[in-house]
Amino acid sequence: MSEAHTRPGRPGAPGVPGATAVALLSSLDPLLRRWLPEQRWFAGKGREVSGFELVAATELLPPTASPGLLHLLVRVRQPVVVPGQGVPGPSVPPGPSVPPADCYQLLLGVRPTLPPHLAPALIGRPARGPLDGWTVYDALGDPRLAEILLERLRIPGRIGGLSFARDEKVEIPANLTARALGAEQSNSSIVYGDTYVLKLFRRVVPGINPDLELPLALARAGCGRVPAPVAWFHAASATPGEPYVLGLLQPYLAGAEDGWELALRMLAKGADFTLDAAALGRATAEVHDALAAALPKVTLGRPQRELIASGMRERLAATARAVPALRPYAAGLADAFDAVRGPAGEEFGYAQRVHGDLHLGQCLRARTGYWSLIDFEGEPVRPLAERRLPQPPVRDVAGMLRSFDYAARSHQPWSPRWAADCRTAYCTGYAEVSGRDPRAEAVLLRAYETDKAVYEVLYEARHRPDWLPVPLAAVRRLATG
Repeated sequence: MSEAHTRPGRPGAPGVPGATAVALLSSLDPLLRRWLPEQRWFAGKGREVSGFELVAATELLPPTASPGLLHLLVRVRQPVVVPGQGVPGPSVPPGPSVPPADCYQLLLGVRPTLPPHLAPALIGRPARGPLDGWTVYDALGDPRLAEILLERLRIPGRIGGLSFARDEKVEIPANLTARALGAEQSNSSIVYGDTYVLKLFRRVVPGINPDLELPLALARAGCGRVPAPVAWFHAASATPGEPYVLGLLQPYLAGAEDGWELALRMLAKGADFTLDAAALGRATAEVHDALAAALPKVTLGRPQRELIASGMRERLAATARAVPALRPYAAGLADAFDAVRGPAGEEFGYAQRVHGDLHLGQCLRARTGYWSLIDFEGEPVRPLAERRLPQPPVRDVAGMLRSFDYAARSHQPWSPRWAADCRTAYCTGYAEVSGRDPRAEAVLLRAYETDKAVYEVLYEARHRPDWLPVPLAAVRRLATG
């Protein structure tokens, strides 16, 4: 097999007939139908896979290298879900009202047989096609193949349909031992020698991923609160200037503690967390100030406020249709969104680029007490264009306030005072750096906290019904103003 960049039914890349790509995908089809829905990062759970389309294939190592390494971009066809109804419809070609099929990045290892220690990574053995007789598995479970990715990132350039780039000021050492991290849901990560971490985006869309865009902007602005990208890679899409961003290499903050785990540990010990919450507020404000200086801002006039309120109302209506427990509070929640519109001619400050999905799990504290922010991808379920829009900074603040509430309610007995003290300390710390107290923007802050709680209601109802009382408690409070 040779490198290909093709779609079934049309010619392949130079030197590769389209039939080769068709045969490859056809042989992998039954294996992927079984394996993909079992992966945590697969977004289409609960819907039948009706077909695949090969967007691109690049051979990083031939199978005869044993192991071989194959990079695929595969579009997955599934029945369409009618918005707000959760009812699957027929699988139809994308149109103005039908979202395109999800595209996934797959890295496949290829061996004659699989050694026992790689058994958990098994995908299967194709019964025909170019890989007939070989064993195919998830390459990220194989340290040898994970280390090949680092080698590609060390040397900028193109391989087939993939383009690799790096910060020329940074020398990336060779021969760093690779190990996969297993904690993420929507992406996959590999740590190299406790020095770097490679984040691989599994579900990819054309366009600049904010998880690369914003850390690069912050690095240029000299903000040290976010690990600066040292290398990345992408593939061309059908839209010029909008590549598929596939992976991002950043310094690994060895020894740093996840903010969520730290908060739960402090709660279990009955220890105070307000000093950390205030420090985290200061770190958030530093990042916001750096983003405001590095990237454009927009004034929140009446048209912008109308757009914000309308989007929040639409999400509320869709969630109320899907989750009956939310319906008694819908009118009170809608009041919070309508208040954002405000009187004509009145301005609500400005909007800028923000984190977009800020919570305790997106923050790391070093042993010195220094906080860093990570994962600037935004909420993956939202369209990329929406995630890249300027937003009021209080959107991030609201996300963190909800996170304090989640932490407090995950501990028994529930500690409302702990959450309230952390919320106060966080906002105070934020104001110390920015000069703007988020609590002074009460209308926007309430609206964004309400919008986040509505999002949480839908998520918990679908994925963790036992947790539904947590956001519903916030809904009851926010619905009364």
